Amino acid sequence: MSTTLLTAPTSEAQTTHTDLTRPLVGVWVAVPLSAVGGLAMDLATPEVSWWPLAFVSVILTLVATVGRSVGGALLVGLAFGVTFYALHLDWVGQFLGPLPRIALSGLQALLFGLGAVPIALAYRWTSRFRGRRVWQIVAVPALVGGLWVAREIVLGSWPYGGFPWVRLGMTQVESPFPEATSWIGVTGLSLTIAVIAASIVQWLRMGLRVVSALTPAVVLIFGLSVSPQYATTDAGTFAVGWVQGNGPSGYFDGRASGDLLKAQVEASEPILDRNMDVLVWPEGSAEFDPFRNRQAASEMNRIVSRTGAPLLANAATARGDETFNTSFLWTANPGSSQVHDKVNPVPFGEYVPDRWLYERLAPDLVGLIQREYTAGTNPPVVTVGETDIGLAICFDVIFDDVIRAAAEQDVKLYIFQTNNADFRGSDENLQQLAFARMRAIQTGKSVVNVSTVGTSQVIAPDGAILDTAGVDTVAAAITDVPLRSGIAPGILAEKWLALSAPLLAFGSLATLALIVRRASSNGPDSTPEPESGGPNRDHT
Repeated sequence: MSTTLLTAPTSEAQTTHTDLTRPLVGVWVAVPLSAVGGLAMDLATPEVSWWPLAFVSVILTLVATVGRSVGGALLVGLAFGVTFYALHLDWVGQFLGPLPRIALSGLQALLFGLGAVPIALAYRWTSRFRGRRVWQIVAVPALVGGLWVAREIVLGSWPYGGFPWVRLGMTQVESPFPEATSWIGVTGLSLTIAVIAASIVQWLRMGLRVVSALTPAVVLIFGLSVSPQYATTDAGTFAVGWVQGNGPSGYFDGRASGDLLKAQVEASEPILDRNMDVLVWPEGSAEFDPFRNRQAASEMNRIVSRTGAPLLANAATARGDETFNTSFLWTANPGSSQVHDKVNPVPFGEYVPDRWLYERLAPDLVGLIQREYTAGTNPPVVTVGETDIGLAICFDVIFDDVIRAAAEQDVKLYIFQTNNADFRGSDENLQQLAFARMRAIQTGKSVVNVSTVGTSQVIAPDGAILDTAGVDTVAAAITDVPLRSGIAPGILAEKWLALSAPLLAFGSLATLALIVRRASSNGPDSTPEPESGGPNRDHT
């Protein structure tokens, strides 16, 4: 390892001529520092939810990345990824053992590590422009922040549809900043956090006396602090009955046929004779396909007859040779039932991609997954009377396109049905609830999140909790839920950023690479804004 040291002027006007290629810390400090960043990110998420640590986490990881070679950046990224995902996704192996947890955490850590390489290259190549003050203060944090979020978007969409469970913006639901998502979306909030952190790191690189380097961070923090929530319009109230049956709904719960449906029906009894606009059951709690099973259909007919309101329930349903995870609005006239199928079945949970391969690698685990759910294509919306309701089934709540598809129809509230039984005693249901609460704030619409075993919550458009039922309890309630109309700008911004952020970030990096390569081919003297002391060399 070698370092080319250059003279660092002490005047603030010249501090951009310091050696910006030099690592801020040595590689053997960088690796544990990045691991600490991974730990900080886990603590920023539920159950702990210390949201300022999300900023700290990104800062520590970027400090560790500055000045690294390709191999060094990969190592630093892996240190963060292994630490964070091993802690954050501990619930994955709750019942299926360590192999699924190791596989998912390992894949996510590897992709995160690979995503650190472009960031390290951005720091290396932009250091060639060290004499350009505005470039260093504004453009470098924007590029680094864009690359961080581009990685987040890639991890959320690939492979097998991606796993957008971990997003910077989602760590901020308890912070003073979630209202910004109604204007810029969750991806926009992720980008803002990353740019703020990169701006602070750039200040450290340029020298603590260059306080002007903090300008982007100060401006963005101020903007987040004063950003109000987009004001959707009052559209009345809606009486939602909801039931957490706490029945045997897990993969390995002991039960006889009909036990889950029986538990849900019994839990519903206390509210069946009260006035409501709709009754909601959680994911899977109908147990049988009511379009084919007379027992389930009979129970549901009895329930809607007593309530005088439709029942929004969920079960696995079959159409032809295909199986779907289906939410359906059961009415007194079952022939007019509205249905929505889960858009994103969970890989290795609800179907096995490339089954031929994974059966060879882990035949016992793959053999547990007998059903192969098909991805739904129908809109995530049902209509009760004149009220349009947006839906998301379980993990679909983490996918922006599902939430956006309902928002674009100006639904008046959202209902999320979920089954957390396989993750009892873990942070999974709290992490999912954070998504539900952020969706309420982002869209400016109420959210009714109903779980089989808890936690269930009714969330107001501003994120306030209106009603709740804890884990492992039987609960039934009727809540007057505020209705809102209007489409928050953050819904449209989310779509635009998901497409443009990776294109702009990687496109800018590719352009930068061409500029640096052309300058290098013309000799060291042609590098933009060169320093004395010869060409800079890379560092581990």
